[in-house]
Amino acid sequence: MKRRVQTWWHVWLAQDGLALVMTAILLATGLAFVYSASWRGEEAGLVGAWFPRQIWWVALGGLTSMVLVAVDYRVWLRHAWWLYAASLGLLGLVLVVGTKVYGASRWLNVMGVLVQPSEFAKLALVVVLARVLGGGAIKPRSFGLMAAVLLIAALPFLLIVVEPDLGTAVVLIPTVCAMLFAASVPFRYLGGLGLLGVGGIAALLSPWGTFLLGDYQRERILTFLDPSRDPLGAGWNAIQSAIAVGSGGVWGKGFLNGTQNVLGFLPHTVAPSDFIFPVIAEEKGFVGASLLLLAFAVLLTCYLRTAWTAKDPAGSLLVMGIAGLFFSHVVVNIGMTIGLLPITGLPLPLVSSGGSFMVSTLAGFGLVQSVHVRRTRREVSNV
Repeated sequence: MKRRVQTWWHVWLAQDGLALVMTAILLATGLAFVYSASWRGEEAGLVGAWFPRQIWWVALGGLTSMVLVAVDYRVWLRHAWWLYAASLGLLGLVLVVGTKVYGASRWLNVMGVLVQPSEFAKLALVVVLARVLGGGAIKPRSFGLMAAVLLIAALPFLLIVVEPDLGTAVVLIPTVCAMLFAASVPFRYLGGLGLLGVGGIAALLSPWGTFLLGDYQRERILTFLDPSRDPLGAGWNAIQSAIAVGSGGVWGKGFLNGTQNVLGFLPHTVAPSDFIFPVIAEEKGFVGASLLLLAFAVLLTCYLRTAWTAKDPAGSLLVMGIAGLFFSHVVVNIGMTIGLLPITGLPLPLVSSGGSFMVSTLAGFGLVQSVHVRRTRREVSNV
């Protein structure tokens, strides 16, 4: 018993301290600005339950992360196919009995709590691909391996698109590409995949795209290309977001003093979640936004360092997949809020308000730390 306690203690001490600090900073920043995005002045105070809910989700995500750090990541790799099958089952269940919000069936109502299975399906996909690419069951660097990976990724991708949730589905593409690159898949296959992606984008933007996209999805793309075509409707969020970011200047207007946010020009329904970055940029300016990006960059660097030093290929690929998800969300969320990408409704990792996404992001962090603490035999013994 004494030996086991010492071993668990070694596991906790062996975590990546810099990654822990960066994650704590991002979580604290998120809580502060979810509060700010819910603020409506001294008299009105807080509107809704954004902030208290966020505290609970951060606590649940933190607990999930702690459990995953304690458990050897190879346990999840051994059960990867069961996790993958369960995620597909939940995605299918959403299409049958899912709760509709704004016309999309993306959530399951679990005892009054809305859960979004697609967030956990992303992690399950990364785990199963890490096993397939790192397990050696299929001849490495072969077309068969490439075909197997694409088939495995296509099933959750299509189920998520049907919900419809094109934004969440799209982030699977760079994630899978990052894992294929890390697995040393030949460049000719990656190049072919890139051409396929370009062709898909061209098809969506063509007249035939009407049959492939919903009306609101196509409208988002057209509004991205020209926000002024519907400034009081579909283009409102994009325009107000850009104004909020630009009006922050160098140092910002001060905490709780962002006029676009407090006065409701940036809608209250999206400011704490998908559009939290404009709230931060308006109140803390270019300096605050830059420090936020620096924190993301440092955390991502910690992930890549863990992937580089992992003791086995599957562990390295697992971390690369989680890093790919993390990077894709940061780029797409910030890109859409400053007008560089279409509005997709993707939250900002560790910062935006959200339940399933917060828990799944911290679960991914826990898996990365599980790989990190088991880089040497001393730390993995008897765990």
